[in-house]
Amino acid sequence: MAKKVVLLFSGQGAQKVGMGKDMAEAYPKAKALFDRADSVLGFKLTDAMFGGPIEELTRTSRCQPALYVHGLAVLEVLKNRVPSLEIAACAGLSLGEFTAHSAAGTFDFETGLKLVFQRGSFMEEACEETKGSMAAMIGGDESAVRELAVECNVDVANLNAPGQIVLSGSVEGIKVALEKARDKGIRKAVELTVAGAYHSRLMKSAQDKLAAVLQTTDIQMPGVSVVSNFEADVVTSDMVIRNTLERQVTGSVRWSESMQLLLNDGHDLFLEIGPGGVLAGLMGRIQKGVKVISIEDVKSMDAAVAELA
Repeated sequence: MAKKVVLLFSGQGAQKVGMGKDMAEAYPKAKALFDRADSVLGFKLTDAMFGGPIEELTRTSRCQPALYVHGLAVLEVLKNRVPSLEIAACAGLSLGEFTAHSAAGTFDFETGLKLVFQRGSFMEEACEETKGSMAAMIGGDESAVRELAVECNVDVANLNAPGQIVLSGSVEGIKVALEKARDKGIRKAVELTVAGAYHSRLMKSAQDKLAAVLQTTDIQMPGVSVVSNFEADVVTSDMVIRNTLERQVTGSVRWSESMQLLLNDGHDLFLEIGPGGVLAGLMGRIQKGVKVISIEDVKSMDAAVAELA
């Protein structure tokens, strides 16, 4: 009997060319899900996933559905290979929260895919309409980073782990934040290569459009606990799910608190589903020694199955 696991799903930025290709070639169940995604969307998302170019895959309207489909395809194969797998809870970084909800049964694959494609498209439009940027603040106190955000008129986008906070806002505001970071005792400030200011007030038009779509989306209570980024708490009703998924677009991703909530509840085995191992790295900063198994391709799937079975 496999231990109960918490599923963690990757967020935007984890995408890479080739994601899912070997899974599709090795597992008919994965290929079927990728083919279904292409059919639902009406274009070959898998072309960008499997073959790039990276510029196409990095587009917000492409990378968000790509990560969603990849995460659920990997999970489908994992459940087939480890039938005794027991899922205790789900969470996902930003976009990954939608994958977590689909995995937990809040909405079906197709509904979630259409949602994330629309979310990505709305955010892509908002990026084109505004001039935004983001910067990672490494090795600073949260209070100092928040103070800096206020002074530079930008927003706190991600609280990823102790000493790792991301700011988001206008190009001018982020430029000033980068210049003033050391004055606030922040060890390192790095501008991120992004298309716009995600999780900031500059995404308000995308949030409003997504809110309208969420109001007409069929949403059920998930079969297992799902932790909301926005509240850093388990969702408790369909109204809370709609509200938190909407407000997450401009609100802070409280990842560190979300993981701490799960750790405090006694969970000690996590599966990161998605490319890159980013979430395992963040967990190492949140609490050392916590077991996180990362799965993104055939090789890591085989290793995970051996460990779980």
